[in-house]
Amino acid sequence: MNENQELDNIIILNDEEGNEVKFEFLDLVELDDEEYVVLLPVTEEGEEEEGEVVILKVEDTDEDSDEESYVSIDDEDTLNKVFEIFKEKFKDDFDFVD
Repeated sequence: MNENQELDNIIILNDEEGNEVKFEFLDLVELDDEEYVVLLPVTEEGEEEEGEVVILKVEDTDEDSDEESYVSIDDEDTLNKVFEIFKEKFKDDFDFVD
């Protein structure tokens, strides 16, 4: 995979303190007419971190714009459902640890 292909899957978000954080986009999961992104944190060296994925809800910011925003999910049940869908889709690609 060349460098441009790797960068195509990288999303840069700002944390609570305004710092840029890089994530690799893994999947878009639909649940109950809502969309959720599954992201994997990326280290400064561009390496994927082993560990937990981040799941955020997709919300449209403006009907006239194609921009989307990602918001955290407080509902543990929803998080678990989205993660189970993701795990089932990618069970052959990732080693999941419960």
